[in-house]
Amino acid sequence: MTSRWFIRTMCAAAMISTPALLMPALGADAPSSEDLRIAQSLATMLQSARAVISAHQKEINDPALGDKGLSGAKVLDEAIHNYQERTSKDPRTVDQTSYEGRMLKAQMDSVVEVMDANQAMINAEGVGFKGLIPATFARLVNEAFARRVGTEATIKVTAPPELVRNRGSRPDSWEVAAIKDYLQKADWPRGKIYSGVDTGAGTSRARIMVPDYYSASCLSCQGEPKGALDMTGYPKEGAHENDLGGVISIGLTPQ
Repeated sequence: MTSRWFIRTMCAAAMISTPALLMPALGADAPSSEDLRIAQSLATMLQSARAVISAHQKEINDPALGDKGLSGAKVLDEAIHNYQERTSKDPRTVDQTSYEGRMLKAQMDSVVEVMDANQAMINAEGVGFKGLIPATFARLVNEAFARRVGTEATIKVTAPPELVRNRGSRPDSWEVAAIKDYLQKADWPRGKIYSGVDTGAGTSRARIMVPDYYSASCLSCQGEPKGALDMTGYPKEGAHENDLGGVISIGLTPQ
């Protein structure tokens, strides 16, 4: 994975996400209101943690600064604060024997794991760009989450196929259809979640797509003029503010 890809995805945490619930379109059955609520909670936790990395990006990449004080516990505390501001709920108070509670705890434990595992790199003096940007952090957290929960849930940050640079983030066929046929449509209500029930693998799974949109800060790399080289030497996509730039894709299979 190249530094070019790292730099180009730095705007991920600055994307705007204002999701709302709505009825499914792909599949005969609708996810339950509880599934939708839990998916929104998990998406909000990921966004809240990702925003912490964005807020501290300058410190992380400061070659003159050694210990950044960004331990796993510190980053989780700030993520919980962000989550509370958005939901008015403390995720630590959710019953940890419930499905939502177990999934949230797995997410929070994953945030701590990723930060603690990368302390040497984060605190390296004499090194500028560290590669730990919001998009990379989110991917690592999602991978740690997957190791904890197995098939009970999946979380992936993906995007329209033409915008994906990391092969591991490519949308699957269900996600491609949801993005192309719904989330990218001009008349799709801004910020609304797309959801459905996927039975393609022989198991009924609630799937929820939470859209992220480009903010103005993203356009220095991905804006206009289309085809012009950005700061990394890669052709710009010609994107506009508020275009769909990414999707948090969540699958729920409670066991």
